[in-house]
Amino acid sequence: MELKAPLFPESISEGELVQWYKEEGDYVERDELVADVETEKTTMEISSPVAGVLSSKVKNVGDLVESEDVLGVVDESAAKPATPSSVSSPSQVESVDGDVSASPSARKLAAEHGINLNDVSGTGKNGLITKNDVSTFLRSREEAESAGVPESTGDVQVQDEPETLVGSTIVAGNTDRTERRAPMTRLRATIARRLVEVQQTSAMLTTFNEANMAPIMRMREQYQEEFTRRHNGTRLGFMSFFVRASVEALRRFPLVNALIDGNEIVYHGYFDIGVAVSTERGLVVPVVRDADALGMAQIENQIIEYSTKARENRLAIEDMQGGTFTISNGGVFGSLLSTPILNPPQTAILGMHKIQERPVVEDGQIVARPMMYLALSYDHRLIDGQEAVQFLVTIKGLLEDPARILLEL
Repeated sequence: MELKAPLFPESISEGELVQWYKEEGDYVERDELVADVETEKTTMEISSPVAGVLSSKVKNVGDLVESEDVLGVVDESAAKPATPSSVSSPSQVESVDGDVSASPSARKLAAEHGINLNDVSGTGKNGLITKNDVSTFLRSREEAESAGVPESTGDVQVQDEPETLVGSTIVAGNTDRTERRAPMTRLRATIARRLVEVQQTSAMLTTFNEANMAPIMRMREQYQEEFTRRHNGTRLGFMSFFVRASVEALRRFPLVNALIDGNEIVYHGYFDIGVAVSTERGLVVPVVRDADALGMAQIENQIIEYSTKARENRLAIEDMQGGTFTISNGGVFGSLLSTPILNPPQTAILGMHKIQERPVVEDGQIVARPMMYLALSYDHRLIDGQEAVQFLVTIKGLLEDPARILLEL
C-alpha cells in the first residue's frame, strides 16, 4: 500500500516532508502517525491507511512533496513483530522536561537547537507546546542575538560597547553593522510568488468608499450583554456584520461571486466567505462555508475557532479550500487605507480598515463620526467598474443601516 500525501487544494502547490516518525522495517498500525508534511499554510499529519511494515521510504526529510505524491510503501503482508519496534512512533502529545507537554515535532525541533522546553510558552490545548511555539521562541532568540542582546541567565548583564575619546569626553558607540541572511519560510516564498502571479494574470483595480460605523457600534453596545448571554459567551463582533453584508451584496451582484475558468464564467450558487487571518507564519484564509445559512453567533464562533486553529498551526487543508469571496481586515493592525490583493481564483476581495473619528457633514453640519474606509479590489476582466462601485455602495448602505442586513432588504 502506497503512503501518499493528501490531495492539495488549488491554493497550495507543494509542501516539504519535515518529519518521519518511523524507520524502514518498523511496524505501523492502521491510522498511526507516520510523517509530517509542512505546506505554506499548515502542517499535515500523514497516517498509515493500513497496518504493516514500512518497507521503503520514497521521500526523505527535506524533499519537496506535491499533491498525492508517494512518500513511502507499507507492506500489509508483513506480520506484526512480537516485541515493539526499536523506534516507536511518538504519541500526539508527549510529556517531557517534567510537567511540560509538547508535540513530537516540537520536541525534535527543540532538541536540534538546544532549547529547554520549560522556557517555551505553549499555545496548544491544555498548554501543549507546538512546533510553531518552538519556532517562535527560536526566532525571538535569534533576533535578540543579532541585536546584541545577551540571553538572560538569571543575572544582570551589561553589554560592553566600544568607547571613543572626543576631546575630554568619553563617547560610547555601537559600530556593529552586521548583516544576517535567513532562508524564506515556505509560506513567505509562496506568498511572494502568488502576489506576483496575481499582478501578472489579472486586471486588478480597486475602488474605495467609507462607512459610518456608529449604527453598528450602537447596536453592539445595546445588545452585547443579551447576545453574549443568549449565545453562551459568544460576543458580537464587527466581522459577522461584514460577512452578512457581503452575502447580501453578492446576491445582488453575482459576477462578484464568480470566477474565470478559461473562456468561461463560473457562477457560484453558494456563498463561501474567506476571512483572512494573520499568524506569525503569515496570512491564511480559512473559509466560512454557506455563510448565508449562518446566524451572527455561528459566524462569530466559526471565525474564533479558525483564528485559534491558525495560531496553533492546526488549520486543516479542508478549512482553507475553496472560497468565493474574501474579506481582509487590516484595521486590526491600525491600517487606515490599503489596497487588498486578490485571492485567486476569486475575482474580488473586500478590505476593512481602522475605525477612526473624522469630521463629516450631516444636514449641513460638521460632526464627528466613527468612519471606516472600505476598499474593493476586483478583476476588471470580469467585473466592470460600475458594478464594482455599486457593490461597494451596497456594502456601505447595509453597514450604515444594519437592520437591513437582518431583514435582507
